[in-house]
Amino acid sequence: MTYTVNGTTFDDEPNPGQCLRTFVRSLGYHGVKKGCDAGDCGACTVWLDNIPVHSCITPAFRADGCAVTTIEGLGSPEDLHPMQRQFRDAPGFQCGFCTAGMIMTAVALTDAQKADLPRALKGNLCRCTGYRAIEDAINGVAEIQVARPGRAVGVSAGAPAATEVVTGRAEFTMDTAIDGMLHLEVLRSPHAHARIVSIDKTAALAVPGVHRVYTWADVPRKRFTTAIHTDHLVDPSDTYILDNTVRFVGQRVVAVLADTVAAAEAGCRAVIVEYEVLPAVFDPEEAMADGAPPLHGSGDPFMHDPEHNILLEIHGHIGDVEAGFAEADVIHEGTYFSPRVQHTHLETHGSIAWMDDGRLHVRTSSQSPSIAKGKLAYLFDLRPDQLRVFSKRVGGGFGGKQEVISEDLVALAALDTGRPVCLEFTREEEFTTASPRHPMALTIKLGARADGTLTAFQVRNVSNTGAYGNHGGETLFAGGAAMAIYRCANKKFDAYSVYTNTVPSGALRGYGMTQPAFAVESAINELAIALDMDPFELRRRNIVRPGDALIALDDGPDDVMFSEDGLSQCIDLVDTALRRNADAPPPGDGWLIGTGAASSLHETAPPTDHLSEAWLTLGDDGVYELAIGTVEFGEGTSTAHVQIAADQLGTTPSRIRIVQSDTDRTGFDTGAFASAGLFVAGNAVLRAAEALRDRILAFAAAHERVDVASCSMDDDGVVCDGRRVSLSELVELARRRGIRLTEARKAFGSPRSVVFNSHGFRIAVHRVTGEIRILYSVHAADAGIVINPAQVRGQIEGGVAQGIGFALTENFHVDENGVMVNPNLRNYRIPTYADIPRTEVLTVDSTDSVGPMHSKGIAECCINPVAPALANALEDATGVRYRALPFTPERIYRRLDEDTGFSAG
Repeated sequence: MTYTVNGTTFDDEPNPGQCLRTFVRSLGYHGVKKGCDAGDCGACTVWLDNIPVHSCITPAFRADGCAVTTIEGLGSPEDLHPMQRQFRDAPGFQCGFCTAGMIMTAVALTDAQKADLPRALKGNLCRCTGYRAIEDAINGVAEIQVARPGRAVGVSAGAPAATEVVTGRAEFTMDTAIDGMLHLEVLRSPHAHARIVSIDKTAALAVPGVHRVYTWADVPRKRFTTAIHTDHLVDPSDTYILDNTVRFVGQRVVAVLADTVAAAEAGCRAVIVEYEVLPAVFDPEEAMADGAPPLHGSGDPFMHDPEHNILLEIHGHIGDVEAGFAEADVIHEGTYFSPRVQHTHLETHGSIAWMDDGRLHVRTSSQSPSIAKGKLAYLFDLRPDQLRVFSKRVGGGFGGKQEVISEDLVALAALDTGRPVCLEFTREEEFTTASPRHPMALTIKLGARADGTLTAFQVRNVSNTGAYGNHGGETLFAGGAAMAIYRCANKKFDAYSVYTNTVPSGALRGYGMTQPAFAVESAINELAIALDMDPFELRRRNIVRPGDALIALDDGPDDVMFSEDGLSQCIDLVDTALRRNADAPPPGDGWLIGTGAASSLHETAPPTDHLSEAWLTLGDDGVYELAIGTVEFGEGTSTAHVQIAADQLGTTPSRIRIVQSDTDRTGFDTGAFASAGLFVAGNAVLRAAEALRDRILAFAAAHERVDVASCSMDDDGVVCDGRRVSLSELVELARRRGIRLTEARKAFGSPRSVVFNSHGFRIAVHRVTGEIRILYSVHAADAGIVINPAQVRGQIEGGVAQGIGFALTENFHVDENGVMVNPNLRNYRIPTYADIPRTEVLTVDSTDSVGPMHSKGIAECCINPVAPALANALEDATGVRYRALPFTPERIYRRLDEDTGFSAG
């Protein structure tokens, strides 16, 4: 057999049954990605004799005698293919994990296929962009601009790694080969609740290639939390690396270490585990009832109420809600349910660990290497200098990688054996064992006078934290902010985070606000209907205004500040846009037309401690090096950081070299989540850049013997009283004097600012099938001073696309035994290109932010108003209120038939 890849012939032969994806990657072509291994996502697309194929479902032997082309063979950084250039300049990517496959598909499209992209791109998924940017890239629409020296902010500058991404050279977590690497696979529990009686390793250890079989008795018996926050005490330490009690289907039971994935999987199948099956409970209301089976026992110090499986209760109030309801002319009450949803980042979780000079190195797909390092040091009794944790480019996160769920096992095995070890989740493991959004049931009760003034606002939130409490308390606290968007003298909030025998819930874009926003904004619309008042007008009469306190749980002081009325501007922009597009025609007969809108607020950093440190150095070559711990996974912080630094240093982004997310090479960084990558880390970059600028100017002024006020930065030099000194010259002068031109600064997540968003939809609902088609979508955001317009638009479009998926297509099916029954992309159904409309993005330029250059992070918050806006449009179209997500056609049809008399007959 002969295998030719990108023009090079190889003598290597694939293993029996090996797919083309793994074979090509074994030859060093890492641009071919793993997203599903089921032919669903297209991230692995290559050409066989110029015909695109999904290499994960193509047997490697089929490439015999064919020309295989990967993204690396399409073009190089020095000689880009035109389509690679178009994806760079659009830009047609965010995290970039899907980009290689998307480009390989796009290049092969005919003109007829380009005219029908919904069909042509049905085999390629993107979780980040919302697809508009990909459409622009395919059609050659460019948005990237060149920044002038000292004028980088406000420009759509390109991402520092753009060329590497579009050529497949950008390294993601698993894009490396280490000699002698061993592979971990995990045997997971088939039971929702059981005690492990015994584990027999004998047969597993006899499998050829198996080196170790780890059980709960072989690992440190230390409790920890997998959740990532600076203050680990905000999350319960209720988890072990491996435990002798399992509490959900899919929990880790045994880890098998072997020479190959196949041998490790065979070892897992050979392990014999005896379980004592225990009673299980899946519904949080049932879990709180008297007599429910306890999950963690009365001796657990981290639980608020062990007898009722309550991890945490929150109770807060201002005023007197009963008095408020007594004075109301109209009272509305309803219960709204948001189910589990999965992040579905195309790069699955994965980590690689190895020993070097007595130190443990961990390369991982984490949103916070700094916090992961602290957890590993604690678990394995390591000093900080004995451990390095770092991330390369991460293929999407959305909060899903704000956990330590792969790093601990590879660290364990590498420390034990001294060999390199890797663990890479399958797509099924992502669905069944990674941490989805918390299911929440919220009962909202609102009272209002006839003029629309709110008199009482009461919320009861029951959150299903699953088997473990990672993020259970923090998301519960965050949800209280949904009440803060409206002024009301009487508020009451009761919330419960409850353990059940289901997959542990975690952090997901919107972080505890998405579910309450769906409930509150749906209830506000229902109240408006009961008052016979326009929903926009009801919102305008009750929203918070500058000078108001953001009051949710109590009226105590906080560190959140706003002084401009961004919310009313967002509402007005969406209202005007919907009226302007009121005549969008329905797609045909049998369709009901409706419009709806919703709003939300989001604080620009987490309520717990958030810290970032930036280092800026003028290098010997006259190029600046920015070292920052923030991970890049598509949120665009790297680009924004480079723009902020370039702006302050009077240079261009091309002269800023970025080093990031490596605990050996960067300062501490809490992590890239909650939009803090811009708000907190961006402030650290700003302060470091200001300090370095001032130091360079002072050094140049002293050298030229002029007043520092006569000196100014000038791209790659400094102008001092009319004379220009190059940066390279200054570096050499400083070196001779033993001076390094470098500065470091820290920033904290306090004080905080607030972001406001509004979203509007015009939709058509088919009265017979229940199908929803979005005719028009508009989003307005109070984005502060925009650092990069193209990135802001892209983040909003991506967040809206995710929100539409959560509301319409994604369904996390769990059966009566706690088993997820659709753990794959084909049946879970994240949106494709054909599912997502183009959204009109409008921004409000405010200057009240305490973020860098008065900017506000918007990647997190833009998802929050999407589902309630759809719910409100759905009721406007049908006259039926749907209070549970997702709005699948069968659910809509069933209610239409019951409530309106419409029928297929």
